[in-house]
Amino acid sequence: MKKLVIALSAVVTFSSPAISADMAAKAPMRAAPVTYAPSWTGCYVAGGGGYGFWNQQNDASDVVNNIQLSTSTTGGGRGYFGTLGGGCDYQVPVGNWNVVFGAFGDYDWASIKGDVNVPHIAAYGHEKMSSQWSVGGRVGALVTPNLLTYFSAGYTEARWDNVTLVNSVVPFINLPTGVFIGATTYKGYFIGGGYEYGLNFLPGLFWKTEYRLSDLDSKSNPIRFVATGAASGVEVHSQRYVQTIRSELVYRFNWGGSVVAKY
Repeated sequence: MKKLVIALSAVVTFSSPAISADMAAKAPMRAAPVTYAPSWTGCYVAGGGGYGFWNQQNDASDVVNNIQLSTSTTGGGRGYFGTLGGGCDYQVPVGNWNVVFGAFGDYDWASIKGDVNVPHIAAYGHEKMSSQWSVGGRVGALVTPNLLTYFSAGYTEARWDNVTLVNSVVPFINLPTGVFIGATTYKGYFIGGGYEYGLNFLPGLFWKTEYRLSDLDSKSNPIRFVATGAASGVEVHSQRYVQTIRSELVYRFNWGGSVVAKY
């Protein structure tokens, strides 16, 4: 028995270096992983809402007698809207900066309400901007890998619903009550600016806030009779401007956060 114990001790003693060497060969020390900043190149979808204002300048004319009835007056409205959109960005290095170029489009469902007063005519009504859509581009710079500041610009169209006018009296044409201005779409351009920030708790999720100013074209809107839809002979010329502040959640399809180098 004593000889067996001595033999086993010898086997363990002489085999230990071999075991240690084998273990070291199978588990070499590895260098620390290298991380890289994610790229903004790719596409996204976005949704959110905001608050908006619109302003208008109005003047009226008698188109039958070709007479301008008044100088311009101003009016406006305010309210809320929801928005959905999407786009694609491309990131490029420019000197010491990482610059992002992008194209996008969005649609707003709005309830931005105000009053219209027809100059020279004892007429007023309540009107609502019910929608607006925009397409355009943006260019910005990365302040940090997860924070983009940018400027935007593009084409836009906004729609106002029918306006029923009340207390309508025009002395020389005897315009009666029961008249309206039909729904009208205004076209123009917008400029804006904002920021977009990557939320750390979910890869691909961003928060974007943007201000926009839309300069819309001038329209001549005939006042019509409710009963027949016929033109009354009086038109309201209107120039409109829209300002919005929007905040949206953005999901980027290609975003995976920081990437760890493989070995």
